[in-house]
Amino acid sequence: MTETPNPIPADTGAVPVAVDLDRAVLVLEDGSRYEGRAYGARGRTFGEAVFATGMTGYQETLTDPSYAGQIVLMTAPHIGNTGMNDDDMESSKIWVAGFVVRDPSRVVSNFRSQRSLDDDLAEAGIVGISRIDTRAVTRHIRSLGAMRAGVFSGEDAWLSPGEQLELVQGGEQMAGRNLSGAVSTDELYSLDAVGERVGSVAVLDLGVKTSTLKYLAERGFDVHVLPQTVTADDVMALKPDALFFSNGPGDPGASDRHVELLRTTLREGLPYFGICFGNQLLGRALGFETYKLPFGHRGINQPVLDRETGRVEITAHNHGFAVAAPTDRVSDSAEGFGRVEVSHVGLNDNVVEGLNCLDIPAFSVQYHPESAAGPHDANYLFDRFRDMVIASKTTDDSQEAGE
Repeated sequence: MTETPNPIPADTGAVPVAVDLDRAVLVLEDGSRYEGRAYGARGRTFGEAVFATGMTGYQETLTDPSYAGQIVLMTAPHIGNTGMNDDDMESSKIWVAGFVVRDPSRVVSNFRSQRSLDDDLAEAGIVGISRIDTRAVTRHIRSLGAMRAGVFSGEDAWLSPGEQLELVQGGEQMAGRNLSGAVSTDELYSLDAVGERVGSVAVLDLGVKTSTLKYLAERGFDVHVLPQTVTADDVMALKPDALFFSNGPGDPGASDRHVELLRTTLREGLPYFGICFGNQLLGRALGFETYKLPFGHRGINQPVLDRETGRVEITAHNHGFAVAAPTDRVSDSAEGFGRVEVSHVGLNDNVVEGLNCLDIPAFSVQYHPESAAGPHDANYLFDRFRDMVIASKTTDDSQEAGE
């Protein structure tokens, strides 16, 4: 039976005498409807409905380009009390397609706050909804999987239920969707290394977060951020010491061009580190398939096992797809890159959360070690990347000296 904690009266076909512009409706593609109050901008918006389990860090979530095309529902009931500021932006704008909360804070009370969440949503044109039972919606999505959805507020909230559902069901599916072009930089830009310089890293921007670039620079890398349209020749022309693929939205199965770019650079011996979308693309480059998870992992409290150390890390996630690689053994790359092991697994569902290549300098993780927002358990991965690049450069220098 469809769960509707806020049932909407049946449509009578009558036009309301005085339209309540603060009315809002969340409509899922299976016909489930939840009535609440408008939050942020008024109008209509469509996307894939997903839930995020973090109790804090909503600003980092909203400005994470990986959430492009998604209507994000916060499972924590009270959102907005710390407001918004310029320092916690993970990109230049809010990327979510829509925002769903239960109890928006009526006041902002934090010394770092510069404005309210509601004001930022409205200014950015993000249509949201509040005052609905977000945990009931979460249970519904957990049972049936992430699905297309729409939020209707203002005058659009008074469209007939049938018309609203038709609009939702006419929206794009996330599977098969390539969103890299929507979130990537248009032009190359660079950050200088902080402290002792190790080398340079070419970052393919598939939706990169500001904190990621900062942590790379702090490890001694000159960071060159590249548009997603670049070719392998463009990358190698920079003569980087390493390559990094960022997080990002969309289906990794729809990014064949980026997979081929990665294969070419790996064959050139370029050390590689990838996170999130970059992990999925490494998996594909090595010859593994990817698949869509029922409702994905999103939040800052996901337990992951590092299989080498036996350590359990609490990590930040935002992914709806995963790599289909064997977790019970070391396997051989079907593309000729040697042996590959699954380095990390999710403890909630045994999903592949990391890949490590044993015969080439390449590894990746499915989660977000930049921890923005979230715990810092996985920040050491940036150190591991730095050490791998240094080791690779030392090997190259020794080989040249031997020649």
